[in-house]
Formats: sequence, C-alpha cells, structure tokens
Amino acid sequence: MKIGLFSDTYYPKANGVATSVLMLKENLEASGHKVYVFTSNNPEVSEPEDNVVRIPSIPLMTQRLGVIISPALRRYIKSLSLDVIHTHTEFTLGRLGRRVAKKMDIPVVHTMHTIYEYYTGYLIKTERFDPIFRKMIRKLTAKYCNDADTVIVPSGKTEGLMRDYGVHRDIRVIPSGIELDRFITPQYDADKTDGVRAELGISEHNKVLINVGRVSQEKKLDVLITSLRDYLSHNPHVLFLIVGDGPARKELEQLAADLNIGKQVIFAGTRPWDEIHMYYKLGDVFIGASESETQGITYIEAMASGCPVIAKEDRCLDNLLTEGGNGYSFNDAEGLVSAVGKLLGDDDLLRQFAEEASKSALRFSADSFARNVNAVYDELVATRASA
Repeated sequence: MKIGLFSDTYYPKANGVATSVLMLKENLEASGHKVYVFTSNNPEVSEPEDNVVRIPSIPLMTQRLGVIISPALRRYIKSLSLDVIHTHTEFTLGRLGRRVAKKMDIPVVHTMHTIYEYYTGYLIKTERFDPIFRKMIRKLTAKYCNDADTVIVPSGKTEGLMRDYGVHRDIRVIPSGIELDRFITPQYDADKTDGVRAELGISEHNKVLINVGRVSQEKKLDVLITSLRDYLSHNPHVLFLIVGDGPARKELEQLAADLNIGKQVIFAGTRPWDEIHMYYKLGDVFIGASESETQGITYIEAMASGCPVIAKEDRCLDNLLTEGGNGYSFNDAEGLVSAVGKLLGDDDLLRQFAEEASKSALRFSADSFARNVNAVYDELVATRASA
C-alpha cells in the first residue's frame, strides 16, 4: 500500500505529534508499505531523507507552518498514486492532504492530536472573549473532522470531547505508540550519564522528581512547584528536574527562587530527542499536573523507563495509570505531596512501582500502534474499492 502522511511538524522536532508520525512511518515501512511524509522544512535538517518532502515554512510560536504549496507539489503527490492519505494537522499540510485526497478520490484519515481550546490563552489575552473563541474552535474542529472518512483519537477522553463538539464521523481510539526499546533498554554510555548528572548537580544521594516536555502555562508546572515547596524545603536531598523549554521558563525559575527552593528545582532546558531516554533514567518518579493532554505520551515514556507516575487526575490516564500499582493520581497539593512522600520515602515500594510501570508500558508499542492504524487503512480502502 502507498500511504501519504501529512503533518506540519515532524522529526527532529521533539513533540508528541512529530514522534507519533515518525513511529508510524517507520513501523508501516517495516511491514512492507511505501510511506511518504509531507511536512514543513526545518533548519536543523540538511541531509536528504527517504520519502520525506519538506516545503518552505515560517515559525509559529514553537512550531513551523508550511506556507508555499505549489502546483508542482500537488502534481507530484498525485503522481505517487497513493492509496490513502492520513493527516496529522489541521493547518497547511493537513488541508493540502485533504484537497489532494478529494481530487484523487481516495480515503482520508485524520488523527486528532491536539485539543486547541486548551491553548486559547496564547491567542486571546482578554478573558471575556475566551468563551467565544473556544466555541469557534470547537465548530472548526468538528467541521474538519467531519470531512474525514475516519478520525483517530489517542484516548477515550478525546473521543468524548469530539462527540461533544458534534463530530459524527467514525471515530477509532488508537493510543499512539512509542519506541519501547529506546526507553526500556539502556542505550547510552554510563560515562555520559555520569557527565550529565554532574552537569545538572545530581549526586547518587539525591532522589529526583522529573517532568519532561514543553515548559508552558497549560502544563501547570507552577502548580507542582508551589505544591512541593514545603516538601522540598524539608527534604533537601530531593530535586525536581524539568527537562524542556518554553515561554513559562523564566517565570517558573523566578517562582522557585521566590519560594526559596531554586537550588532544588533544576531547569535542564531542551535536550536532543535522541538523548531524552537518558534523562528519564535520571528520575525516580515522573510528576505532572497538566489537564491538556490527549493521551500523555510522556507518562508512557516515563513508565517504560521504569519511572512511576504521579499525575493530576485526568481522563487521559484512564487506561494508563493503575492507582497504587504503577503510580498515583492527585487532585490537590495535599494529594501530590502525600503520593511523593510514599514513593520517595520507601525504596522497596519505589522499586515495586517501577517494575509495574515498566510492565504496564508494554502495550503501547509502536508496532502495535502501526498495526491498528493499518487495519483502519485496509478497511477504508476495501470499502472505497467495493463502492
């Protein structure tokens, strides 16, 4: 089968959408399919890539948005005789894929990776306009999804939201997969790991709480820092390592300093995607307070790395977090501190949770993800052929 994947973001960008598209491409190709990725260009990419077509783009906040769609590009896509098109963005590249699919009369699948109403604060600064903007986003999202043959969502939480929005198309819940071996199997040099520990000021006597991802308001890292103030003050051997960067970093650094825990809250900044697995290994427990996740890829990566998860209660955790097994959920500062205290205060319990976390991540393999998506393609292509 010939498959076209359309996404404004792609490797080496380190985010959930880029990772999902890369994993899908690699695992579909391993199954014998021909897969083409159409995405925006990236200043970090200088070498040719197999079946990856990059178009000129402009930066948009922390992403890039394709801007030049030429007639020659459309003709090239049509010449590939694709069997199915799978869009992963609602912007330029997604709309290109949708238009080409319509012209070629082939099925189009869309994955809803992002719930945009969670991010209105970046665009609308006046609070009284926020409800209007959210309503508009819901309508646009529903219209986009209803134009696809099938919509893939990563969790039951996202499926429920799409139905609430008014999406009436076929929806399949298929959790995004990860390259489990990268996180389960130590694939890094011990000396390099020791060097990173030394660079970050982490000793063998420290216990490390970790968060990996975009450092932005919707991730609610301020909630974690504020809630942990007293706990960290009374446990100087415990550190909170934040791996990633974003618009909220300076504000959060100042917050930690104002709370007199600046030396225990470490901002590692952006790290290469190929080394991210090593940073998970530095942590003892992964903590998160975001309620904007559609699935929680970083939670899965953490568990695969042997990191139990303590996270704000959210529907995206329904099929992932086993309360008292591979982690804990919390609703307030007291619940967070209690869960952290239980795990970091008992080495035997921490080891038990770490083992369970590793086991529970196994069902989220990239191979399983690709097989499930491929089954959707097969069904749609067969239905279109019979029609």
